[in-house]
Amino acid sequence: MGEKVVAGPFDLSDRQRHRDKLRQCLTVLERLLEEKRFDRPKNLMGLEIELNLAGPDGMPRMMNAEVLERIASKDFQTELAMFNLEVNIAPHRLDGRVFDRLAEELRTSLAYAHRKASEVDAGIVMIGILPTLAQDDLVSANLSDVDRYALLNDQIVAARGEDFVLDIDGVERLVCRSGSIAPEAACTSVQLHLQVTPGRFADVWNAAQVVAAPQVAVGANSPFLFGHELWRESRPPLFQQSTDTRPPELMEQGVRPRTWFGERWVTSAYDLFEENLRFFPPLLPICDDEDPLEVLNAGGVPKLAELVLHNGTVYRWNRPVYDIADGVPHLRVENRVLPAGPTVTDVVANAAFYYGLVRALAEESRPVWTRLPFEAAAANFDAACKHGIEARLEWPRRGRHSGTTQVDAANLIRDELLPLAAAGLDAWGIEPADRDLYLGVIEDRCRLRTNGATWQAATFHRALEKGLGRDAALAATTRRYGELMHLGDPVHTWPVGLPEPAPLA
Repeated sequence: MGEKVVAGPFDLSDRQRHRDKLRQCLTVLERLLEEKRFDRPKNLMGLEIELNLAGPDGMPRMMNAEVLERIASKDFQTELAMFNLEVNIAPHRLDGRVFDRLAEELRTSLAYAHRKASEVDAGIVMIGILPTLAQDDLVSANLSDVDRYALLNDQIVAARGEDFVLDIDGVERLVCRSGSIAPEAACTSVQLHLQVTPGRFADVWNAAQVVAAPQVAVGANSPFLFGHELWRESRPPLFQQSTDTRPPELMEQGVRPRTWFGERWVTSAYDLFEENLRFFPPLLPICDDEDPLEVLNAGGVPKLAELVLHNGTVYRWNRPVYDIADGVPHLRVENRVLPAGPTVTDVVANAAFYYGLVRALAEESRPVWTRLPFEAAAANFDAACKHGIEARLEWPRRGRHSGTTQVDAANLIRDELLPLAAAGLDAWGIEPADRDLYLGVIEDRCRLRTNGATWQAATFHRALEKGLGRDAALAATTRRYGELMHLGDPVHTWPVGLPEPAPLA
């Protein structure tokens, strides 16, 4: 949704014209694929991280405009709400010591942003959901002052026609209502991009769907919302419910939500873009002046602006991306399942695990997705979100045995997936020192059964045991999280609980 959008009313002719343009874009995309007009991948990966602003008290700060003005870098942008920022890291080639370079860039960028934020009594917190957010913080008045967010909110609210209902039943149950999409802003994520050829797209996307559950199990970092302890990774149900354009009647009819895991393995990137048009009415029927067919016939590269914009309003956890770089079109898989944080080391370890594992699984002679029903992959994702590192997942049996079995997620990752991820990183040409350092972080999390979510929950309960009230315990947990996040040691090494107060002299 990085498009420059000007808010305005849409009439019936706008929607019909936009639908016609979408169909034309899809036809042009099909031709581009048939004519092999896409760039050869340069083994490029990209990274975006959504961030929270919080004060020294651990409470959210609604001041991204002031902080961005002080940061004054094109690498940092607004996000949905005033307590959100996003940092974009330039594409890197997947080889050598890329993960160490990436970690150093991130540390430098985040430390600079944190210093600038501190000038206005705020700070950067990299976490899936800020535990101190209250329902009153997530209202339309706190959306960023950007036209596209206001317009998107208006269109989703109009499509739904009634309040959004949040109902998440985890350790505790949260039930509440919202008159806007603002609760979505609580979800801050890491987005991992990988450029692929059209011929490899389906294998990479299918592999990314398979690994979504292990990614979340080992990387969960969002156990709290509005003072309630919910799922270990509460972002997916929150995101789905806070953007759900379906009233209850359409849910009963089986209409698909705009935030979804999907429903089948694919054979081409075309499958996903075609599904977008078939299943989801456009939210932003804005038409570009370009005639994509005319541009293609003239030997040019069409922007497919309508297709790109529509794709940005269908919130797949692994999203197809059509883009143009240096005048040449390319395809990417955008992996959106991971929460932000806890530390730069943890983020880079999650990235190394993903890129290595996807490479290895996509190149297997007998791919996992030919042995695992899609419904099982979707159920695995839900189980990982609910239970995190303690999840049990359905997985193909080893060896010649057919069928699937239930396995412990931590053991699956340690025994089967980490060796595959290591082989995948070797295939990318990653230096052994980088491979072993960052995959070692994932292994230690599995060995200790610790991730950001388990640390937050354990520290919160320790604070309650010390006599703090719930709100005070959440604030103290957030402050301690921020301290340890900026120290930078990976989360599996963090001491649980709050530090003892220093004795008086």
